[in-house]
Amino acid sequence: MQESQKFFQQNTGNADFELSEEDVKLRYISPALETAGWNRRSQIRMEAQITDGQIIVSGKTAKRQKPQKADYLLSCHANYPLAVIEAKSQKYSVSAGIQQAMNYARKLDIPFAYSSNGTAFLEHDFLTGREKEIPLDKFPSPQELWERYKQGKHIQAEEESLINQPYYFQTGDKVPRYYQRIAINRTIEAIAKGQNRVLLVMATGTGKTYTAFQIVHRLWSSGRKKKILFLADRNILVDQAKRQDFKPFGNVMHKISNRTIDTAYEVYFALYQQLFGENGDEIYKTVSPDFFDLIIVDECHRGSAAEDSQWRSVLEYFSSATHIGLTATPKETEDISNITYFGDPVYTHSLKQGIEDGFLAPYKVIRVGIDIDIDGWQPEAGQTDVNGMPIADRLYTQKDFDRNIIIDDRTALVAKRITEYLKGTNRFHKTIVFCVDIEHADRMRQALINENADLVRENSKYVVKITGDDAEGKAELDNFIEPSEKYPVIVTTSQLLSTGVDCKTCQLIVIEKNINSMIEFKQIIGRGTRLKTDYDKYFFTIMDFKGATKKFFEPDFDGEPAVIYEPKPDDPIVEPDPTETTDDPTGDPTNNPTNEPTDPIDNPAQPEPSSSVYKPRVQGVEVTVLYERVQYIGKDGKLTTESITDFSKRNILGQFATLDEFIKHWNSESKKQAIIEELQEHGVLLEELRKQADKPELDDFDLICHIAYDKPPLTRAERANNVRKRGYLHKYSDIARKVIDGLLEKYMHEGIADLDSLSLLSIDPFRQYGAPQKIASYFGGRDGYLQAVKELQDEIYA
Repeated sequence: MQESQKFFQQNTGNADFELSEEDVKLRYISPALETAGWNRRSQIRMEAQITDGQIIVSGKTAKRQKPQKADYLLSCHANYPLAVIEAKSQKYSVSAGIQQAMNYARKLDIPFAYSSNGTAFLEHDFLTGREKEIPLDKFPSPQELWERYKQGKHIQAEEESLINQPYYFQTGDKVPRYYQRIAINRTIEAIAKGQNRVLLVMATGTGKTYTAFQIVHRLWSSGRKKKILFLADRNILVDQAKRQDFKPFGNVMHKISNRTIDTAYEVYFALYQQLFGENGDEIYKTVSPDFFDLIIVDECHRGSAAEDSQWRSVLEYFSSATHIGLTATPKETEDISNITYFGDPVYTHSLKQGIEDGFLAPYKVIRVGIDIDIDGWQPEAGQTDVNGMPIADRLYTQKDFDRNIIIDDRTALVAKRITEYLKGTNRFHKTIVFCVDIEHADRMRQALINENADLVRENSKYVVKITGDDAEGKAELDNFIEPSEKYPVIVTTSQLLSTGVDCKTCQLIVIEKNINSMIEFKQIIGRGTRLKTDYDKYFFTIMDFKGATKKFFEPDFDGEPAVIYEPKPDDPIVEPDPTETTDDPTGDPTNNPTNEPTDPIDNPAQPEPSSSVYKPRVQGVEVTVLYERVQYIGKDGKLTTESITDFSKRNILGQFATLDEFIKHWNSESKKQAIIEELQEHGVLLEELRKQADKPELDDFDLICHIAYDKPPLTRAERANNVRKRGYLHKYSDIARKVIDGLLEKYMHEGIADLDSLSLLSIDPFRQYGAPQKIASYFGGRDGYLQAVKELQDEIYA
């Protein structure tokens, strides 16, 4: 300990136990790390940002919270951060930051966490579960921590070269986010140890394809995997991957056609149906079973997911290759199991985690209740439809509408409500309306055109139907998903856009179909989860006319997948009822008993659901909206139904349980803006609340007291006039009184924010009294002026 003290004194001079956290870093921690051999430029990251900061939605606005940052992040190799250090000022103990450091380490999948106040380090070793205090001059070297990591993870010498293969990175490229790094490293470690089936579960929008690219590039660059196949069941998945994330592979890439496999390439892309050839020639068998070393199975919950699927034969033929499954929605049913095939996920990153981190867009839900959906509709005796056909006399319910019977007035009401919402927000927000089938999508397109005739007149592509049977509509798909393209704005579809479409700017998702499949629900929601802040997309809205969003409350919405599959080799294959295909299509080729591709993009002969059963069509039905319920995601990640006022009140009381507690905190804080920012971190957006309450004249203090504690508010003008009536200004003389009166006037019109800023003295009406330094002299100098401002604030809130 004497050596530690000597080191401490040499690097700090006289010990000062009132030094700030930043001084502790500068004088103690950084020198200790460099002395231990950590390179300041390549191995030490200070203020390392972990998350982007969760986005809290309130009304029509969204505010981003502060990102999580680690004081120090230490990396021995570029791929592997090994340690996180949380620094504290010397008024705290050595161990004061250890739990925060451990939280960061768990999140980052890092084995070592440290806390320090500059006198020593406290180490928590996740590999052994032990903690110990380390003298300041005995911090472990990079090589020492790496050796401990290898020992804890049982990494052998022959595995190390693969594990240390660097990421692909060029100047200006994005670097993997923390969860992508974990997914990549865990996959590489598993393969290095000989695991040949790997499953990654990552929410839509978290960058599965980019993660796959980094895995492939590291394995390919190391020479461990030389022939690689990216396998999918939809052209858009293959083309997006080849054109975007996998672009650095350049000329070594090749997309397999329906005729042959050119063996001259190294990274291949293919659809299952192309590997079978146009006539079922099984062209994948023209190469040897050991031709591919690695196969990426994109959206592995579809396609070859079923054991008896025809497409599974592709994976079985190349069984010697390493197979990596990618999905946001692993499929676990009595008949199909991703986990049984691939094994437990080596890493899972959920939608909830992505939203909490601020990497994915949060959502608000508007549930619309239509009277005939709730009460049902029954025709009059002998009533006929628009074609004169009799309507079966029974009670039609929500599941029947647009599936078994068409009520045009209901379609028109839905189109009207969608349009009203867009008019109240932004009529050029990209919108997807998910319909029951192609005919429903066509009717909805017409209804939306009629509701938006003014904009359709300006550009006929404002509303477009994009379904598999419509070549003109499909031709607009690229324009819809391209952020810089203005049109189309609203698209109607049934299945085509439910998965595989990367529409970053989609801000409204409308559910106008019954959804019983959790997989389909997640895939539909996934169309909106991507953030695009440069296009002012911070959140998206789900308008639900069918009650599908009740699935948010089901345990398996964001839970870990559970295996319930049991092989039944002797069970006969049961043909599904074709009339059921439009009730809950999952977009899953494994639901098709012929095992043929159902995506109309890739197989126009297989259109989207289009009922061949006659549907009565009725007009003249009185249809109204009975209720609308708005739900928001809170800071806890839960969807709650409440008004903005109730939401804000709950969060204010969560910070300050009583009025006395709030007032005490308000009066003790010299910068009132700090309290406003603190509340904002907990989802309280006062400006939005002020708009909703329609009380622009209220001070933040009064707004909070009124909303949270039911106190009658005073306006800023009333508070300012009360100060004057009490004769407070008479304690000052001449110019000082005029300055204080000017500050009071400014508060009355603009509020308390920035009232204590010296820069105010540089603008009117204050600069007529001289420079800021001159004005401060009327109060006895800078400190006297700031004290006067503090006293004025106290008087305002007396």
